[in-house]
Amino acid sequence: MLTSLSVTDLLDEIASNSPAPGGGSVSALAAALGSALTSMVCRLTIGKKNYADVQIEIENVLKRSEELRVQFHAMIDEDTAAFNKVMAAYGLPKGSEEQKVICTTAIQEAMKTATLVPLNLMGLCIEAIALVKIIVERGNQRSISDAGVATLMLQAGCEGAALNVKINLGTIRDASFVAQTKTKLEQYRTSLETVTSDIFARVKKQLP
Repeated sequence: MLTSLSVTDLLDEIASNSPAPGGGSVSALAAALGSALTSMVCRLTIGKKNYADVQIEIENVLKRSEELRVQFHAMIDEDTAAFNKVMAAYGLPKGSEEQKVICTTAIQEAMKTATLVPLNLMGLCIEAIALVKIIVERGNQRSISDAGVATLMLQAGCEGAALNVKINLGTIRDASFVAQTKTKLEQYRTSLETVTSDIFARVKKQLP
């Protein structure tokens, strides 16, 4: 499992000539880093007398941020596993017409799964960024630059996932699935643009 590797070994694995882990796993890693920073800012807020009035709210943000971090962490391997299933489907026998049909069906199903993984990642990134907005507005202002970096990591995770969704859609023949996925993708990207714009405006205002 990728998540059991050291940072050095993980980077070496990503840099190798193997197509997986690739952009999908890296996007999940970026999102996990973003949530980790969100949790850090929460912990730097909790217990501080200047933020006594927001303790319960920030504790709730921390709880959800940690839940999301666990999910992002798992998706590092989930994305690579989905890609490997696609490769396995392409490797099925194609000698007879029946085998060709089986192979094509397997490829299409595997591609759908490989598309839903990054699409789900996008949705979770949007939720995670909404948490960052709360800590930017109400959390420890001495850590606002860390909250800004958290946003950048989650934004990268979301945009990276979008790229993986788009490239996979080009192979999927199910027009309804493609249309529904495109609609969801654009909804996520619109939400992403709105919330990140608000966060960065606040961060820039607080920095000298």
